[in-house]
Order: sequence, then C-alpha cells, then structure tokens
Amino acid sequence: MFGALDYATYPPPIPDYAAARAAYRPSESWLYDRHGVLIDSARVDFATRRLAWTPLDRIAPVVPQTVIAAEDHRFAGHHGIDWLALGASIRNRLEGRPARGASTISMQVAGYLAPDLARPGARSWRDKLRQLRAARALESRWSKDQILEAYLNLAPFRGEAQGIGAAALGLFGKTPAALAADDAVLLAALLPDTQVSAGRLGARACRLAHARDCARFQSQAASMLGPARSLALDPGLAPHLSDRLLTRPGLRVATTLDAGVQRLAIAALRRQLQGLGGSRARDGAVVVVDNASGDVLAYVGGIGGASTAAAVDGANSYRQAGSTLKPFLYAQAIERGYLTPASILDDSPVQLDTASGLYVPQNYDRGFKGPVSARTALAGSLNVPAVRTLLLVGVDPFRDRLWDTGYRGLVEDGQYYGFSLALGSAEVTLLEQADAYRSLANGGRWSPLRILRRAQHPGSRAVTTPAAAWIVADMLADPNARAATFGLDSALRLPFWTAVKTGTSKAMRDNWCVGFSDRFTVAVWVGNLEGDPMRAVSGTSGAAPVWRDLMLALHARLPSRAPPMPTGIETRSIAFADHVEQPRREYFLAGTGQTLIAAAPGEARRPRIVNPIAGTVYAIDPDIPPDRQRFAVGVTGSVASHRLLLDNRDLGPAAASPLVLAAPGRHLLRLVDVAGRVVDQVRFTIR
Repeated sequence: MFGALDYATYPPPIPDYAAARAAYRPSESWLYDRHGVLIDSARVDFATRRLAWTPLDRIAPVVPQTVIAAEDHRFAGHHGIDWLALGASIRNRLEGRPARGASTISMQVAGYLAPDLARPGARSWRDKLRQLRAARALESRWSKDQILEAYLNLAPFRGEAQGIGAAALGLFGKTPAALAADDAVLLAALLPDTQVSAGRLGARACRLAHARDCARFQSQAASMLGPARSLALDPGLAPHLSDRLLTRPGLRVATTLDAGVQRLAIAALRRQLQGLGGSRARDGAVVVVDNASGDVLAYVGGIGGASTAAAVDGANSYRQAGSTLKPFLYAQAIERGYLTPASILDDSPVQLDTASGLYVPQNYDRGFKGPVSARTALAGSLNVPAVRTLLLVGVDPFRDRLWDTGYRGLVEDGQYYGFSLALGSAEVTLLEQADAYRSLANGGRWSPLRILRRAQHPGSRAVTTPAAAWIVADMLADPNARAATFGLDSALRLPFWTAVKTGTSKAMRDNWCVGFSDRFTVAVWVGNLEGDPMRAVSGTSGAAPVWRDLMLALHARLPSRAPPMPTGIETRSIAFADHVEQPRREYFLAGTGQTLIAAAPGEARRPRIVNPIAGTVYAIDPDIPPDRQRFAVGVTGSVASHRLLLDNRDLGPAAASPLVLAAPGRHLLRLVDVAGRVVDQVRFTIR
C-alpha cells in the first residue's frame, strides 16, 4: 500500500539551479555598442515577456523582503512545506470556512520548474502531495537564495510580464535595483491575482503595508495598471539594425557601433529633417565609418518623425545614386592616363544616339559652362563632362570598376545602364556608398565594412591606384573648384581637410552627401522612402548639413589633416590658354605633367557631323514661314576639303555650315571627303 502511494505521489524531476538558469529563455534580445553599452533591444518571442535573468543581488532588497512577508513569512525556517499554514488551511476547509493558501515559495517554484504540477485542474490530493514532495526535493538541492531568486524571475506578474525584470520595467519603468518600498508592496499585492483591478490592488497593498492612508496606494495602483508602458530604459538607438541582427530570443549582440557617435548622428539627422519639414523630405539615413578599421560607428536607418515608412531601413535600401558615382569614373580615367585634373572637358549640349533613342544629358541647373577642367567638372558635379569622360573609359569597364568597389546592386552589364551610369542611374545603398568612398580615403584599397565585434577584420584589395585615389580626393577637397556650382561658403566647406561629394537622383527622389576626413567616412541620405520627389531640396540643403554637423562633431578635438602625397605624382604650375581657368598648381601622374593647358586644334579632331544628331526629329510649325524654318548643319574637325550631301543632293562645302530646308520625311545627311568617301552620316526626320 505504501509502495503504491509512493508511486502515485512521486514528484516529477526537478533540475538543479544551474540547469534551471541555463534553460531560462528571455523573450528579448539585446544590441550593444563597442564598449558594452546597451543601444537597443528587440522582442523576439511574443508568447510571454521575459527579460534577462536578474540575480538576487541586482534586485532592491526591499522587494524579496516584502514578497516573503506577503507570500511565505516562514520561508527562512521551513524545508519547503509550511506545516502550520497547511494545517490551518485543512482546518478551515473542514469547518467550511474559506481556505487560506498554504503554498510556499518553494512549492510555487517547483510548479514553475515542472509545469505538470501547475497545470489547469491540478487540485486533487494526489497533485498536492506531488507538489509537496517536489518542494522538499527542491529544498534539498537548492539554497534559499537560489529558490527566492528563481521565484522572482519566474513568477507571472501582470498580463504577459513574467519575472521581476519585465514587471519592473513594464509597470514602473525602472530596473529591479531601482524599485522602492511602495513598488515592492504593489508587486507583492499583485502576486495572488495578477488580473486584479486597480481598486482591489490598492486596497490589498494598503493592508500589506499596514498604512493608515490608502490614497497613495490607490493612485499608484491606477498609474501602475494604466496604459502599457514602453521599456523606458531601452535607448532605442538602432531599431533598424536590431531588426536585422536580433533574430533569436536571448541574443546579446556586440556591434562595432559607438553609442556616442550614434546619438550624434541621430540628433543631426533629426534636426535637419525637422528643419526641412515633412512636406519637403520625410526620411533620412546616416552611416559613419572608421577609415582604418572599416568599423561602422553609427548606423541610422531612419528616425521616424514625419516618415510614412518608418520601418524601412534607409541605410540598407537601394536608391538611385545620382552624381555620387562620378569620383570613381574620374579616378579610372586618370589612372588610365585618359585625363588629368587639368584636362579640358566641353560642358556644352550633347546628344548621344543609343539603342533606345537619343540620350541628352543635362546639368542640374540646366545651364552649361563651356570648356572646364576635369577638376572643376568633378568638384562642381557637372553632368555633361562626366558623360564625355564615360565615353573615354567605356560603360562596361566603369560598371566593372563600381562592382569591384563594393556596389553589388549593379548586377547587369554596362550596356543595360548605358551612358546614364555616369550620372548615377544605378541603385546603391548608403552602406555601399560609405565603403566605396572609404576606399578613396585608404589609397584605393577596398575591404568590406564590419558591424559585428566578433567578425574578423577582412583583408583589403587594391581597386584604384594610390596616386589616382589621392588626386581624386584632392579634387573633392578643393573648395575653389566647386565654387562655380556651390559657392565658396557652402555646407561642404569645413575648417579642416575633408573630401566630399553630393548627389541628387532623377526627379529629386534622393539626395546624398558622402565624404571623408583622415579618420572617418560619413555618408548621408535624405529623401522619401516611398519614392515620391522631394520639394525644394538641393545637394547642399538636404543631406550636406547633416554631413557637416557630424564631421565638425567628430573632429571637435582633433582636426582632420590632408593625407600625405603618395609616390607617382608630380606637381606643376599650370596656365590655361584663352584663360579658361585661373593659373594654379596642379597634380599629375608622373610623366603626364603639363604647364600650358590648351584645347586641341581642329586639325587634330576627327571630321564629323555634330548637328543634327542622329535620330533627331524636327517638327514644321505651320504658323512660321517655311523659309524661316531652316537649321544649320554643324561639323567639327578639319573639314576644309569636305562636302555635305543631303539625300545625294550636294549642299556645298562642309565648312560653310549651310542652312537646310527639307521636306517632311526621313533624310540622310552625309559628310564626304575629296575622294567621295563617306566620313560620317546621320539620319533625321522632318514632320
């Protein structure tokens, strides 16, 4: 008989303290900066809310004292079973009076560790005996402090909050160590019935505290059980990054971020977006990188505010690059010897015949500056010279260079992007931008960025030659070269050395500012994540102020210095024929230096037709007399002995630039040499 009773009431196995701690799974994960400072957290398990296990020495002493007094005041003296309380409960039941609870803290912990003991309906004498035996087994293997610590971490408090950590933060906005005496009383009063009303909770707390004036407990209970509190102690500094990295409950992820730099970036971006107003631009993102290590020091995917897509990560979203790809184009041209910073490029209207029709690049201000140096063209972000440079480099080689520089969104070949690749028609992310510009700061060597502290520092590889990277950085750092476009006192000019480039995508959908100092690369994007155009936002009024504020803050103590000149560069004092630009000192790859910069003579240019452009369509206006609707044929190069033929009709010497009046239809215009050979030809249409 005793054997059968022993078998029927045998308790479930109870783990030891270490195993119970190891099996504990919080519902949250945490993100830390490079110094171990908490920067964000995310809830991953939505079944219940449990924060990290809180050791007893990190809980305000008044809490366990109050809980013991309310739940099990003989806890220190019994061995899992309070026989006096159990006897009183049995007596009250036999006498028909309400039975008082006799469950000790040890019995409740046994129920938490062996859920079968606390399942719904487990109220029979057999179940009670199993729980009593489990409590005795627990007391034989655990210390009192361990049992009390487990109770405070496993007990349900209110709603989905389980454990003292979730209860303290969710109900009071405090850590367990910061709980006060009244807080402890309210928590203890909550334990017998976690769904109690605020009025009954206040009354119960008042009785536990033996207070004469219960008003304060009533008001505190109403506040405590009011609208759900946010986890006030969660900094919430990197929500987009935490969404990417915190994928499992209990993760503690150490990043390369610096909490101080992250706060600077958030403040600068929020200040700028508030100044712009939601009607002009709603979203923005910032990335700050350490040049030497490649560690990401700040990662701001957005700040919310007026955003209509606040959950989208602006730092890792693909957006059109605009003019920010031009430095890599000029670096490639300089590296190959096609250009020098002093080379003259023609900033004048150009139309390019492509498979999809005419491509007519325009500058941002719709104006043209005529002959300009490559230095002025890059620093001033002129579009037509960039397209002319792409014609020298080639679309496919430039696309391949961008791929090697980490722009992994360029999955198509160069012909897919066409000549517009020079103006940034491809889509890139802010992280890619920061890493690509960092390669220029590092003498043309590229390596992946590092966000996780545990990740190894990846090796770097050469993408651009050190000399070409240094020359392009010098061009981007030249305030005089960008003055014609941005003025001498724009947001891009700082009191120390920095190289910077802005960019604006088609239809004003994206605004970029990416630049580097001797220590940091800062990349900023401003726009609307839903893709609608910004209003009245330019390259220097959108992202640039954020970039400027961050650079000034990062170098508040130690100003940036210009990088040393690498080998393979020579310096010359240069002058420009026809006073295209002012004389200056200029840098060249060794062996390419010049002192006088002049346009090539006409004899050195290939004879060709420059007007009309192939594929041009002219429309006849019925309100204008026909003889007033002629257009001049334009040619370039040495054409003294060449003639023009329109549909086999001789128009005369090419150098005379004859005026053409043609009937509606398709026409063929040819340039022929003295021997009658066709040198160039174009087709155009009159409607």
